[in-house]
Amino acid sequence: MGQKDITEKLLEDYNDVFADIINGLIFNGEQRILPESLENTQVHSQYKAEDGKVHELERDVAKYWKDKKVELAICGIENQSIVEKNMPFRIIGYDGASYRSQLLKERKEILPVMTIVLYFGTKHHWYSQKNIKGLMKIQKELEDYINDYEMKIFEIAWLSEAEIDRFHSDFKVVANFFVQKRKNKNYIPDDPTEIRHIDEVLKLLQVMTGDERYLTIFQEKKGVRSMCDVAERLEKMGIEKGLKQGIGEGIKQGIKQGIELGKTAGIHAEKVRVYKHLIEKGFSEKEAREIAELPETLNV
Repeated sequence: MGQKDITEKLLEDYNDVFADIINGLIFNGEQRILPESLENTQVHSQYKAEDGKVHELERDVAKYWKDKKVELAICGIENQSIVEKNMPFRIIGYDGASYRSQLLKERKEILPVMTIVLYFGTKHHWYSQKNIKGLMKIQKELEDYINDYEMKIFEIAWLSEAEIDRFHSDFKVVANFFVQKRKNKNYIPDDPTEIRHIDEVLKLLQVMTGDERYLTIFQEKKGVRSMCDVAERLEKMGIEKGLKQGIGEGIKQGIKQGIELGKTAGIHAEKVRVYKHLIEKGFSEKEAREIAELPETLNV
């Protein structure tokens, strides 16, 4: 399993997040599944192929859904950051293995298996086929005899505001991030929603965006409670980068770049600090104000 899958799994494996995803996407926000009604089930399943070897399938996340001690279903979540052509075949493999496992246990009642795919891509919609028949060339005479299997996929970056509001866990922050990232590739998260699982959210953002700044924030996460705190850290890091670059490129150009990298969050205190630093470097008050983008009416 790739690093992205592992990171996403850490967040979604929490029962409050898992239940929230299913409630928000499947039940339109109705709180049908409670976190305490979920139990972990195995994500590994084995089968013996024609070559005589034992092969293993591994889901991203899977849970038993129980209500008043009655087992209702097995729910699975699969994560994709890119379009994978053969994904429908993977899903039928996962679901088939779940049914096979139940048969091997000689269950009196076979539980239904549901798998949903979360697509986190921001550049384009899922453009590949979602059913297995769409991926095969089938002779017309055989069409009625080939069973189809369709996967259920949700494009997180294209959720509407109303759909995002159906979430109540940290997944709401994640969903909002990808929606905003699709609209603006330079988006810096400033969602004020308090985060419960801050470690997992930060690691997910770092892996999915490839932006190592989120890893730095994760390693020094003390005091980070929401994306607003993350935005402040991002701006500070941007200004500090500009100051360091200024040593070699000229302090004026470096500071401007630092301000540009950080101005999205608009932290006033950092601009004042930059202003004072420029004064110490010999810039006039007017030049320092212009570079730091401080209004003339402001007393510093």
